[in-house]
Amino acid sequence: MLKAFTLGAVLTGTISVIIGSQGSSGGALAIHSMALGDYKMFWSWPLFLSGSGLSWGLILLQK
Repeated sequence: MLKAFTLGAVLTGTISVIIGSQGSSGGALAIHSMALGDYKMFWSWPLFLSGSGLSWGLILLQK
């Protein structure tokens, strides 16, 4: 499950940066901007959970 969370975080970060930097919230993806000090980061919990579930399923299929 830890591998799936890592892959889900990479997927979420990539998609959130692409969609969030364009000024969109992605509708149902609920992408929001978070401030980490002087750095602005885009994140989406629904996308993270979906991406982690998809990654977990793909990892299980490889066994």
